[in-house]
Amino acid sequence: MDFLMAGLSPQAFWAAMAITLGAGFVKGAVGFAMPMIMISAFSGFLPPELALAGLILPTVVSNFSQAFRQGFAAALQTSKIYHRFLLATVAFILISAQFVRVIPQELFLLMLGGPITGFALLQLAGKKLALRLEHRRRAEWILGAIGGLYGGVSGVWGPTLLVYLLSIGADKAETVRVQGVVFLIGALVLMGAHLQSGVLTPGTAAFSGALVVPALLGQYCGGIVQDRLDQSKFRRWTQVLLVLTGLNLMRRALGV
Repeated sequence: MDFLMAGLSPQAFWAAMAITLGAGFVKGAVGFAMPMIMISAFSGFLPPELALAGLILPTVVSNFSQAFRQGFAAALQTSKIYHRFLLATVAFILISAQFVRVIPQELFLLMLGGPITGFALLQLAGKKLALRLEHRRRAEWILGAIGGLYGGVSGVWGPTLLVYLLSIGADKAETVRVQGVVFLIGALVLMGAHLQSGVLTPGTAAFSGALVVPALLGQYCGGIVQDRLDQSKFRRWTQVLLVLTGLNLMRRALGV
């Protein structure tokens, strides 16, 4: 048990388990936001490297079902259609992951809190995040690169993908499948990158592995509840939660 706890106190370990359970529930219910919730909440009581390592394996495992829900052929076709976005994301995750240990904690918190808060506030305000894409190929490369830059240091690259999918008018089924494929491939690359960077060690990997259980349990329960609740209201409360966690990250970064 001590090995799984990565040197944490029992209170901190079980708090991380509870947060992951809640984040998995949100992912099961609305299809995204698990890494954002985990990294935002973890940063309040875990070292940045351990917070990042902790979300890697739950993210990998939880995205398998999302990526392959409609079968292997559909997932493979999605990978081919969105290959530019995927390549850019993967390349910049590998690059930015090598700098996670040299980024000051205050800057790290601002880099997390600012985009998360802005993203959630725009959605709460009912603003359309779609962009006018006159050159789709160029947009894929640019948005994929931006997502990868953030993903390597924070484990979060979902907002840029969602903006892109909204911009091209992807339908619901395609949106969920593309998110699953991109998140899965990105998470696998993130895992490999941080095996090289030293963030993912036997100790931190054991901690991350322990978090897979509550993540999957939460995702399963969220999927059941999704069919019974008004999803628009649930999504709205999720966005409120993201705003609060993002503001708290910026507060800590500024020392307020």
